[in-house]
Amino acid sequence: MSDRREKLFEGSDNTDLGMAYDSLRMKNTIQLIGLCLFNGALLIYAALQIDQIHQSLRVLLSHGSASKDIWSAIHPFLAVIPVVIAVSCLFMALAAYQLFKEFGWSVYKHIGADLQMKRRFFTYQIFIALLKFDFFFFVGFTVQFVVIILAIKDIEFSLTIAAIPITILLLFFFAWSVRYEKVWGMIASEVVALAGLAYFFYKTIRMWEPESAFKYASARKSLTTFAVITIILLFITITHAGVCMSNFNKGLKKHINRRKIHTDNEKYEMSEYTDYTSNQAPHQATARMTID
Repeated sequence: MSDRREKLFEGSDNTDLGMAYDSLRMKNTIQLIGLCLFNGALLIYAALQIDQIHQSLRVLLSHGSASKDIWSAIHPFLAVIPVVIAVSCLFMALAAYQLFKEFGWSVYKHIGADLQMKRRFFTYQIFIALLKFDFFFFVGFTVQFVVIILAIKDIEFSLTIAAIPITILLLFFFAWSVRYEKVWGMIASEVVALAGLAYFFYKTIRMWEPESAFKYASARKSLTTFAVITIILLFITITHAGVCMSNFNKGLKKHINRRKIHTDNEKYEMSEYTDYTSNQAPHQATARMTID
């Protein structure tokens, strides 16, 4: 169980770093705000794991499979994790606030002063950020569920594993559909997302039913937390997809594609400027020596 939690925190750290880099690269202020909320969810998970590990140790102690001193040895380290995450959340929130003000000018340069278009663009950014967080929480729930609950020979094990690559493809398809304003793609993706919503509702109810609750005892709180967060995210994603569809054919697509071109051009212009200044410096120095 400890190895599973360690891998989950490693995965969340990698997700954090990747999305932070992507937010800075694309100057996506909405995603930065989402990262602050994401770290808040990790803070809740880190707090929940203390009690779950304590309960697991009690079971091991009752069977004579663990030392009596182990809890006093690991408890301080477990208590430090939420504190570290809370401090990082505070610093991230302060940084996100400053970047929000900084990136506002970039959005203005690419979108212009049209408030309606700016709202449509922010709606698009929110939707893309939601898809990325959907991916993490779905995979996080699935990995925990597979490792703790299911036996390898169980048919549900194979189906759950197969759901991961299918989900990745679906999320990419969802993002492609909204970027290029494909109504049929959005409708198909929403139908599948509704099926995913029903799946997580079923799993959550199943974990708390008296006849099956014992199977989930070792990780019910963390699994429920991930399931509830995923349900909320899926519901918001499905609702937001409808809002994005209402913005189709209103000029947003050209701004999204043009923004990508501008980002590439900015990188090219900066490298050109760097080359120019590095080449000019020796000539300027020579000219100065000649004048003197």
